[in-house]
Amino acid sequence: MDRLNKLSITSRKAASVASCAAASRAAAPVSELPRFQSFDLLATLVAVVRTDGCVLFANAALEDALGISRRTIEGSQLPDCFTEPLILQNALLGAGSNEFAALRYDAWLRRMHHEPLPVHVVVAQTDTPGEAIVELLPLEAQAKQDREERLMDQAQATKELIRNLAHEIKNPLGGIRGAAQLLQMDISKELTEYTQVIIHEADRLQTLVDRLLAPHRRPHLVGDVNIHEVCERVRSLILAEFPKGLRVVRDYDTSIPDFRGDHEQLIQAVLNIVHNAAQALAERMTAGDAQITFKTRIARQVTFGKQRYRLALELHVVDNGPGVPDSIKDRIFYPLVSGREGGSGLGLTLAQTFVQQHHGLIECESRPGQTDFKLLIPLP
Repeated sequence: MDRLNKLSITSRKAASVASCAAASRAAAPVSELPRFQSFDLLATLVAVVRTDGCVLFANAALEDALGISRRTIEGSQLPDCFTEPLILQNALLGAGSNEFAALRYDAWLRRMHHEPLPVHVVVAQTDTPGEAIVELLPLEAQAKQDREERLMDQAQATKELIRNLAHEIKNPLGGIRGAAQLLQMDISKELTEYTQVIIHEADRLQTLVDRLLAPHRRPHLVGDVNIHEVCERVRSLILAEFPKGLRVVRDYDTSIPDFRGDHEQLIQAVLNIVHNAAQALAERMTAGDAQITFKTRIARQVTFGKQRYRLALELHVVDNGPGVPDSIKDRIFYPLVSGREGGSGLGLTLAQTFVQQHHGLIECESRPGQTDFKLLIPLP
């Protein structure tokens, strides 16, 4: 008897799925498919569903995330793909009864052979009655996008701050230095020591201001750039400065094409990052196990800097040092912020500026034993 009941339940479930699939085919005739297929161009996970939960269309990104074919997804119940299906069912019913135009909430998406994926769900009505669009934004990706936007906004604010501050400092500095020189001519030799201190400090500040303004003054010299030539140049420079106890590992993807850029700027950007890493590895160099790794890869269909690129260069500079101090992790690209005593705090600021002039971005992930600076630059 139990077996008959199970068969009956299975039969009803199969009939329900078959009915949903049939309705899906009826609701989405071939003539309407182009209206849905444009969603395949998006990196966002998207499904078009009936308000009873039946999937009419699933885009390629959702197919990849779930790990099952589109043919299997379409005609199935989308709420069953979530750890808490009832929330989506209620949201779809609300959309169908015009209780709201759009609804947002966080949920967990079930995946084949993987842990559930945390997503931000957006349920919105379409212009067709009884139909809704469900957009799923992986929270990890959303956090990454928010972080990149903060970096871009921070860099732009930093650039404006540097320009304004540097110009405000330059004029008084010139006056201070000139006044000290005039004063030096009229005082005794015993007091010139003090005027020399004024002149020396004014010159030091002038040098600092010039370094701050340098990236914005120097013309952008564009030519063909091979990223591995850049890495090899930096490798030779850093090994010349730190010849003992440091190993520089190369993990290159030689298929990466050349791109248009400023060769010298990119050398300087990478050198600033590697030089910081080498200085952080002082203790490991003494122990003889300091290591910096250059790893190049091609990233496909990536979004950074609020734009989507078909291809991008990923250059990872990884070291096995102590990591970036927690107190400055969120501020390492700010000017004059340094985790090292005596550091100017300009190296990473200038590196970020140079990479952004190539429409790219530098990100950093750090923990004790591994710090990874990732340079992203669009490829043709």
